[in-house]
Amino acid sequence: MSYQKDTTSAEPIVSTQGNELATFGAGCFWGVEKVFKRKFANRGLSAIQVGYCGGSNGTPSYQQVCSGTTGHAEAVQLQYDPKVLTLAELIDFFYRMHDPTTLNRQGGDAGTQYRSAIFYRNDVDKQIAEEQTKVAQMHFKTAKIQTTIEPMGAFWPAEKYHQEYLDKNPHGYECAMHYERTWESIEAAHK
Repeated sequence: MSYQKDTTSAEPIVSTQGNELATFGAGCFWGVEKVFKRKFANRGLSAIQVGYCGGSNGTPSYQQVCSGTTGHAEAVQLQYDPKVLTLAELIDFFYRMHDPTTLNRQGGDAGTQYRSAIFYRNDVDKQIAEEQTKVAQMHFKTAKIQTTIEPMGAFWPAEKYHQEYLDKNPHGYECAMHYERTWESIEAAHK
């Protein structure tokens, strides 16, 4: 029996009553999903999904996004309980779990599909993203943050085989840039 990838898209997660959604791009979505899940699984994160955001055409495939021609970013969408976990906390962690100072790249993964991005849903979320970016920039003293703050638009869930990829494939590819840093270690690296 041969193995075949399930290339159908996953069902999208939706904001349920009392929960909110946050969406980030920070390079290859497999590692981003893993570090967010590791950090927040028992701390207000109720669901996480990988997919594509910020592009121009509808229902993009992984191959189309990887071509760099659709304008989409590989992204993670988080469903969280705002009584337990705030958007500001998620953005703070986002800035510490990847390198936001590299333009359209994380480690060896290069292209606009790997850009650092915060996708906001409303003016309040946009303001929080802008404020947290200013705070983060104070720690990256010698490098400018390249993260884009973009209106949400559509989120397209990635194909099913991408969901929880590193849980299913523990020895699969993982970008070395995806790990939790402290602000102190960031400041030491950016003196």
